[in-house]
Amino acid sequence: MASTATGSKGKVPARTSARSKAGSTAKAKSPVGVPTLEIERSFLSSGVRFLAGVDEVGRGALAGPVSVGIAVVDLEEHGLLAEVKDSKLLKPEDRDRLEPLVREWAVASAVGHASSREIDDIGIIAALRLAGTRAWLEILAGGITPDVVLLDGSHNWLSPDVQASLFDSPDLGPWCEAPVHTRIKADMSCLSVAAASVLAKVARDRIMVDLHSEVPSYGWNVNKGYATAAHRDVIRLQGPSVHHRTSWNLTGPEEVGIIPS
Repeated sequence: MASTATGSKGKVPARTSARSKAGSTAKAKSPVGVPTLEIERSFLSSGVRFLAGVDEVGRGALAGPVSVGIAVVDLEEHGLLAEVKDSKLLKPEDRDRLEPLVREWAVASAVGHASSREIDDIGIIAALRLAGTRAWLEILAGGITPDVVLLDGSHNWLSPDVQASLFDSPDLGPWCEAPVHTRIKADMSCLSVAAASVLAKVARDRIMVDLHSEVPSYGWNVNKGYATAAHRDVIRLQGPSVHHRTSWNLTGPEEVGIIPS
């Protein structure tokens, strides 16, 4: 599996675009719990125009990549996009239907991946940074340079680690150099981040379905690599595959979480 970025080319929005037309509905009152651009637009006062919403999927899986989605919005012109919310709250068929709409709606979009082997080699946080950097470079290659990043969660894993001392080796670039703002549960309230979560989830699920056709015994077409009891039973019976994160505890504990649908 190629651990690269897959995205749409950046495009500078025209005022007659579908995004601009959607702006007529942007001021309408949104239902409670539906992501909007209200938080994103709070950055306008500091001179930000292009904001990149960022979210990851696959962080807790036992197999397959970790994937990071980016959806860039133009805060001066963007309207809302109906039905888009945190990917975990959407049915698979709805995510598949909305994914191309998100790509059309966004000024630029991309998904980057880091493989299970890379996760084993460098750890999950560095792998998240690697996947996010791959998506970020895809955005830059399309001609858009976001002014700021809005990242789901409480920890900025996208920016390179601050060098602890003069004796430490520097984290060699390139990397995301834009300011990164974190927000817990941003995928629930921020439309750009919710859109990024849809892109990442759809892209990673498709990878897991493809891997299932290669190694069908683990049920990745259903569990998408997450730690179900059935998934762990197969690992105990026949051992891990080349797509498992072998540095992880793959066979325990017995209690497992709910698979993100």
